[in-house]
Amino acid sequence: MEMDDNIYEEHIEIDTIQPYEGNSQDLPQISPEPVVVRGTGNLTIFGLNNRFDLSFQPALTSKVAPEEYKASITRINNILHRALPMSVKWLICGCFCCCCTLGCSLWPVICLRRRTRTVIEKALDYENQRLYNRLGLHWRLAKQKRDATGMLEYVLLIEFLPKIPLMRPD
Repeated sequence: MEMDDNIYEEHIEIDTIQPYEGNSQDLPQISPEPVVVRGTGNLTIFGLNNRFDLSFQPALTSKVAPEEYKASITRINNILHRALPMSVKWLICGCFCCCCTLGCSLWPVICLRRRTRTVIEKALDYENQRLYNRLGLHWRLAKQKRDATGMLEYVLLIEFLPKIPLMRPD
């Protein structure tokens, strides 16, 4: 009975995890490699191909529906299809007159390609704002070197946006 009268209190220290109070930019942001969609057409003028591949990329599974992916690529291919005949005509004309004009006859082709690239970028911005940014994706037109040659070509890059940390204070 004497043992019951003597009550010993033990203080047990419990290790708790303290929240991270440093800068949130110090944390590493892990995002997968971007998906590259290369041009599959048979005609390339100044790095911009005449169409992009319609096949669904396996890395986008569970990120975007195949129908939405195909619809976006089809919109871009339609822009390229509308711009191609005029670019080819100006390229042929520019090549015939190149000797007389000292290369200045190729400027219309360069300007048409620049305009086509701008229209594609605007279409991609619209698609990003409408759908893909909400899904954590970002589409953009980028230059990349081809595998065997040192030539540059335009490709579609589908980048994965990092997830917003919910535990970060405002």
